[in-house]
Amino acid sequence: MEITLSDNRLKIIIEELQSYCRNEYDETIGELKAEMMVEFFIKKLGPKIYNQAIDDANSFIQDKLIDLDGILYIPE
Repeated sequence: MEITLSDNRLKIIIEELQSYCRNEYDETIGELKAEMMVEFFIKKLGPKIYNQAIDDANSFIQDKLIDLDGILYIPE
C-alpha cells in the first residue's frame, strides 16, 4: 500500500517543514528540497506510523467489543 497525499495537503506540509527549518535551525530550504524530505519521511516513516495507528484502532475496538458483551448480556 502506497501512502499518497493530496496536492493541497502536500503543499501545507511542505510549508510547515520550511517554517520549522527556518524557526528551529535558522535555515531556509527551498520547496524542492522540502518536498523531497517530505517524500522521504512518508516512504520511511509513513508505513510504521500507519501500522501503529491500525494496531491502536484494533485494540480500541477489541476493548469495546469485550465491554459490549457485558452491556448486552442479560442474566437469566
